[in-house]
Amino acid sequence: MAQEVKDLSKFRNIGIIAHIDAGKTTTSEAILYRTGLKHKIDLVKGDTGGATTDWMEQEKERGITITSAAVTAYWKGHKINIIDTPGHIDFTAEVERSLRVLDGAVVVFDGKMGVEAQSETVWRQATKYGVPRICFVNKINQIGGDFYKSLDSIHKRLSKNAVAIHLPIGFEKDICGVVDLVDMKAYTYKDYADHELTVGEIPADMVEKAKNARAVLVEEAVSADETLMEKFFEGGEEAITTDELKAALRKRVLEGDFYLVTGGDGRGVIVEKVLDLVTDYLPSPLDRDQGQTVGSNPKTGDEEVRKADDKEPLCALAFKIATDPFVGKLIFIRVYSGKLETGSFILNASTGNKERVGRIVRMFADKREEITSVGAGDIAAVVGLKDCTTGTTICDPGHPIRLESIEFPDPPVSIAVEPKTKADQEKMGIGLSKMAEEDPTFRVHTDEETGQTIISGMGELHLEIIIDRLKREHGVEANTGAPQVAYRETIRGTAEAQGKHIKQSGGRGQYGDVWVKFEPNEPGKGFEFIDQIKGGVVPQEYRKPVQKGIEDTLNSGVIAGYPVVDVKATLYDGSYHDVDSSELAFTLAGALATREGIKKANPVLLEPVMKMEITTPEDFMGDVIGDINSRRGRIDEMEDLPGGTKVIRAFCPLANLFGYTSDLRSMSQGRAASTMELFAYEEVPPNVAQEIIEKRNTK
Repeated sequence: MAQEVKDLSKFRNIGIIAHIDAGKTTTSEAILYRTGLKHKIDLVKGDTGGATTDWMEQEKERGITITSAAVTAYWKGHKINIIDTPGHIDFTAEVERSLRVLDGAVVVFDGKMGVEAQSETVWRQATKYGVPRICFVNKINQIGGDFYKSLDSIHKRLSKNAVAIHLPIGFEKDICGVVDLVDMKAYTYKDYADHELTVGEIPADMVEKAKNARAVLVEEAVSADETLMEKFFEGGEEAITTDELKAALRKRVLEGDFYLVTGGDGRGVIVEKVLDLVTDYLPSPLDRDQGQTVGSNPKTGDEEVRKADDKEPLCALAFKIATDPFVGKLIFIRVYSGKLETGSFILNASTGNKERVGRIVRMFADKREEITSVGAGDIAAVVGLKDCTTGTTICDPGHPIRLESIEFPDPPVSIAVEPKTKADQEKMGIGLSKMAEEDPTFRVHTDEETGQTIISGMGELHLEIIIDRLKREHGVEANTGAPQVAYRETIRGTAEAQGKHIKQSGGRGQYGDVWVKFEPNEPGKGFEFIDQIKGGVVPQEYRKPVQKGIEDTLNSGVIAGYPVVDVKATLYDGSYHDVDSSELAFTLAGALATREGIKKANPVLLEPVMKMEITTPEDFMGDVIGDINSRRGRIDEMEDLPGGTKVIRAFCPLANLFGYTSDLRSMSQGRAASTMELFAYEEVPPNVAQEIIEKRNTK
């Protein structure tokens, strides 16, 4: 094990993020190899199936990353905690929760494809959390790999503020190194086993290109520093020292809207230069938000601030839950302040419960190293904390703080699942609940009408993996039903309705009477309750029950039994009885008003619409477009790629996309590929909506 690093300014917590198959995991493997943690680079696909961070059986078989994996490497006196994240949109929660706790990221691009659909998604996620990043254009040594075209696609689709810091030497299979535009030296290698890069002069045919590219880099660097800019105007590029240039570039990268770009081959070539960029330009825990973390006191709601310092009170965020077959429940945490030690007591800020910390481990993918403590700015895993879920804050009991949690999208696809034998019913329930605890985008519930167990996820692959894990990890063979779409309901108009619940059956009766106005809310705003009661026509203690009655009814749907979203309900009038009124009566009155009001407010059905990106040889383009149109899809744009390949971007209802991957493979002789992600919920055409409602109501 390398010398432990104590200086927080030498810590780097980074994620490796990208579109599926861009080479994230191979790049991670090369980093582990180059930093001496592995003696060889294992392939993601092929005979070895041994990539360190792809340790699940399903990952080895499919050659894709399914769950994020944490490893720690050391480079030139720095400690680098690396999280390798999935590229498939079905596992986007892994990217979301990783970026929430990371300080920087390396975005990997496939040099043959440039910016792809999931590249845009992970870029948006990194922007959402303000994560500074550098760009690595991978696979430029392969046929069709082109650093400059990929850089151009970054400019067109992601940001104009992406600037090359290295230029590749050679083209495709002849790639043999890079020109570093900071020190204007050429770094070349002989082969993949070459640990040492050879430093030399820039090839003669690249001198002019390198000078022009450096001029752009220097201008961008000095633009953020007035003193440096004056120096530049007075003396030109030569007046700026290498150290000044690096400091100015780092300042710009840390601002979060400027990105340095390099290129190479993730199997090992130029990974040294990627590691240098990580240590030289990406932030330490002291650089993010001036080394401070802001939360709130869970009791008073007052703002609480913690500094990235071991001497501060403990503050950490649980960002991932995993079940380990040998040690049980593992809670991955990022420590923002203070020190977590074995045997110490912590406070769960969500539940208010105190717990004793038993064991702390440092993770190396699926392997563990026991440690006695973990300090500010670091990442580790705690064994066995109860009631701890993704997004839970754990803190010093004497200094409570709650950090902002992590939000995840609702899963759009559901299937019914049942064990093949009745004896496995309980085992299936335990297995599914464990996986739901680990994965916040996986949900399990029982359908009240049919009694079936319904599981929901982000896509067909997501649910396929869940069923596979159920069999392998929990020994349960399961039958599954056809995939179901998670429809929603909403309203387009405004309506007022009375809900009056009166019941007399001898003795004390029940009386609740309300008038509620229903109107559309902004898309994505959800449900909003407004209390406009003046005077005491509905007493204060009965207004919450009215809200509960409205919410419960909206959740169970009005026209087809799907949740009603984006509705504003205003309680503005009503009446009560001194003796017969009760909370229950007003809950029922709220429910009656909702059923009546929603029906009068032009209710409509909403369906999840997916954003698709299909890559296909030109020969099959007509078939692919015709097929999308037949699925109620709409083409957004088309783009040409090298080698006669076309990229089609489209939007299509999820209901028409089940089995699409297989159909696309069939119509293109296995040569086309597609990705999709949830784009928005849109109104279902009336004729289709009628079919869905009739089918639902005849169940």
